[in-house]
Amino acid sequence: MRLITPLSAKEIMKKLLHKLTKKKEAPSSRITSETVAEHREHILAGGRRFKYPIQYAKHKLVINAIIISLAALIALLIVGWWQLYPEQNTSEFMYRVTKVIPVPVAYVDGQPVLYSDYLMKYLGSVHYLEQKEQLNTKTPDGKRQIEYVKQQSLADAIADAYAMKLASALSIIVTDAELESFIKSQRQTSDGEISEQTYNAVTLDYYGWSPSEYRYVIRIKLLRQKVAYAIDKGALNVASTALANLKNDPNADFTALATALSNTNTKVAYGVSGWVPKTNQDGGLAAAAATLNKLQTSTLIKSSWGDKLANEDGHYYFIVKLLDSTDSKVSFEYIKIPLTEFTKELSDLKKNKKISRFISVTDK
Repeated sequence: MRLITPLSAKEIMKKLLHKLTKKKEAPSSRITSETVAEHREHILAGGRRFKYPIQYAKHKLVINAIIISLAALIALLIVGWWQLYPEQNTSEFMYRVTKVIPVPVAYVDGQPVLYSDYLMKYLGSVHYLEQKEQLNTKTPDGKRQIEYVKQQSLADAIADAYAMKLASALSIIVTDAELESFIKSQRQTSDGEISEQTYNAVTLDYYGWSPSEYRYVIRIKLLRQKVAYAIDKGALNVASTALANLKNDPNADFTALATALSNTNTKVAYGVSGWVPKTNQDGGLAAAAATLNKLQTSTLIKSSWGDKLANEDGHYYFIVKLLDSTDSKVSFEYIKIPLTEFTKELSDLKKNKKISRFISVTDK
């Protein structure tokens, strides 16, 4: 039997020193199919120490970009608010901005009045005064007129917004056919119909409005007219009474009839046209008269654009009687019944503080 003798302390120390001093065998630098995975992992491991610091920096860059963008947006909104409300900037640029961002200039009975609608009316009026009336806006008189234009433009925009609210409640609309029919009637002259291109050029020259802007203005005006007729039962009753009287007495005197129909709420007026073209731009009165026989009276006429014979805005019922006519002209007398309910409702809203304006203009 072989005996295993314990190693001496000297031998044990010698073995330990041999292991510690033994050099680790360096891996081969040669890439083979067996070592390609090892080399790939070696390279990726070397790049990982750069990955995470960049990732952290990228995250910080995104946060900083968001903060800067929000700060810029807030600053832009503040500047825009300042320009529109305290400064009341009425430039073409601000009009274009409000066309994109529909901010209100006022509220009427909860209905927003768009700033763009107000500026479109204002800029159109100023364009006309400067180009056709040669108004100098820097003179004292020019500044007074500009303030008046601001007042009128805002009041008109408020009335349009209220009409849109009522139209929505009453399911009243203006169709494309109605819009085009009205514009076509406006292109009629004593020399015939002017082309659409010429008409658009005239609109641009007078008001600085594009065809789409002009059509928008006309559509709202026609809508406001429809609403005014729909809600004014008092004027309709007076007009119906006038028609009934004329049916009973076709030769009734228009002057006396107008006086008899007038009351505290409705002031019925009498007028005579004189000789006017059958195509006269008077809201359809001359066109209606041209269809009548001499001394014949018409049915009830809803004026499409105020009382152009008296150069008055507003909405009216008309009844005309043909006095005489030629091949191209007519002469007629008429009575007109004004619609007052829409204006009265707006006045009541103002008294009850249901109209809020966000800019300061001289009130009427």
